[in-house]
Amino acid sequence: MRKGQNPAKYVNHVAKPERITVCVLSHIPFLSGFHAETLDVLRVCLESIRKSTDLPYDLLVFDNGSCEEARRYLVESHEAGQIQFLILSDQNLGKGGAWNIIFQAAPGETIAYSDSDIFFYPGWLSSSLQVLETYPNVGMVTSRPIRTPPQFHSTTLEWARQTAEVQVEEGQLLTWEVFRDFVLSMGVPEETAREWYEPGGDVRLSYKGVKAYAGAGHFQFVARKSVLTEFLPFDMTRPMGQVRELDRLMNEAGYLRLMTEEPLVQNMSNTLENAPVEAIRRGRDHPAMPEKGLLRRVARWSPVKRALLSVYNTIFRLYFR
Repeated sequence: MRKGQNPAKYVNHVAKPERITVCVLSHIPFLSGFHAETLDVLRVCLESIRKSTDLPYDLLVFDNGSCEEARRYLVESHEAGQIQFLILSDQNLGKGGAWNIIFQAAPGETIAYSDSDIFFYPGWLSSSLQVLETYPNVGMVTSRPIRTPPQFHSTTLEWARQTAEVQVEEGQLLTWEVFRDFVLSMGVPEETAREWYEPGGDVRLSYKGVKAYAGAGHFQFVARKSVLTEFLPFDMTRPMGQVRELDRLMNEAGYLRLMTEEPLVQNMSNTLENAPVEAIRRGRDHPAMPEKGLLRRVARWSPVKRALLSVYNTIFRLYFR
């Protein structure tokens, strides 16, 4: 027999989620090799969200089978009220598997998705929402302009060129500095980035006084939950390498894929060296950051680096594939 009444029966108010859910996907399997700095990168990512998001939001973090240190940090952040919704997976489901859960679990009607290696600048969310809510039938908005394959935004170009109210500019519109900052963060040498930049081109649109570039990136975007859930479930057989599937499906479904006119996010990849200077200083105050000394310089010497990376890749395939 039950003893007494559940106190919840007498509660007259429950919390309601915000209209916008910022969703971050993390995967830090260990803190060495490629992933040596990634916990510091995650810390800076989440800190930049807290400091630079200019509209009410809830934060949802999905952890895709990370190591104990990363999970502990996330649990502590959740208990401190810095993360509203925390989902911990005991194994890596891949990005597609994580998206299947994130896009359904996010309580907000608008989802602002990000990988865990993105740095956010002030105004990123309001500027992205302005594009999302001004242009018609928008699928996703990335908060910085980059160059993306035109086959994934052909619907956007077709709509723009057939709509009288849209002003279309074409040419080399991205500055070298904006292009370089993003491409170098992906590990591309500067000379290769220059080779890519010179013959390339961009398409910038203006509609109802709001400018945006054609294209979008799956590493970070703002979208309506109702649109994203149209494409579920994602059936991806590998953890990475098939994330273009969302780009393809959204374009084929007739949705616009757009980017803000200004670079309001930056990819950090796996090192704080790609983050703004102040973020680097804060990150290096954390003891997980490696020291730069003689051992580090020897490790960066080309013959040693190739040999060590070869061993690392062998170990990674053995234990994590």
